[in-house]
Amino acid sequence: MRITTLTLAALVLALALAAPAAAGDTGAALTRESALTAIMERGVLRVGFDTFVPWAMKDKTGAFIGFEIDVAERFAQDLGVRIELVPTAWKGIIPALLAGKFDLLIGGMSIRADRAQQVYFSEPYYYSGQSMVASREKAAGLTSMQAYDDPAVVIVARTGTTAQKALETHFPRAQKRLFEKEPQALQELLAGRAHAFVSMAPLPAQQAAENPDKLFVPFERNLTNEPNGIAMRKGDPDLLNYVNSWIQQVRGEGWIQERYHYWFMTMDWKDRVE
Repeated sequence: MRITTLTLAALVLALALAAPAAAGDTGAALTRESALTAIMERGVLRVGFDTFVPWAMKDKTGAFIGFEIDVAERFAQDLGVRIELVPTAWKGIIPALLAGKFDLLIGGMSIRADRAQQVYFSEPYYYSGQSMVASREKAAGLTSMQAYDDPAVVIVARTGTTAQKALETHFPRAQKRLFEKEPQALQELLAGRAHAFVSMAPLPAQQAAENPDKLFVPFERNLTNEPNGIAMRKGDPDLLNYVNSWIQQVRGEGWIQERYHYWFMTMDWKDRVE
């Protein structure tokens, strides 16, 4: 069958006119299906996190406070909705996000490629890293990373975290004991059953400052440098765009930096929890 030039031109024109309409329909559908739309309609933002001092912890009244709690509350406030905090065990926190238990994971999660196979990450809103604190009694004289990579050395950390990854990377020969909660791992160190404890900075340095007769920081630099992002379910470009735009806005204001300084560079919050 022959297609005349006039027919072909008409076909091209029809496709050109239809394309923007189709794109518009697709965009509208994505917006309707976005969790951002659901949050706005519900009037409540559900945020998943686990307790890490000083990222998220309970104050004297039993309310959650911390750096990530500030971030979550500011995000909800700017969105014009109420916040519902959903404390969730770290081990199951990504499955809980994927199951729809909450809308966003704002919990000091480091951006990693293996995690990005399951979730979308926002751009980083701050950077941190794993560091170590050691027992003065059991780790006396151990002041280099090589000294801790020894089968006779016991290092504790929280399971499923980037602290565990750091242990496997930097101390493959050391004995590793992993715990569900950080206080359990820290107690193991304070009780003299481990040489060292690895966790996200600045917690190790803060513990050394609180227990100077028992603990010390064996080396100044962090073991890792980790970008931290807000995680959400995949396939939601509207929500991802909003979260990234919000991060750029509050970083531009200097608000994130101010909150980071308060929670990680000072102990001014200590009276709120003790």
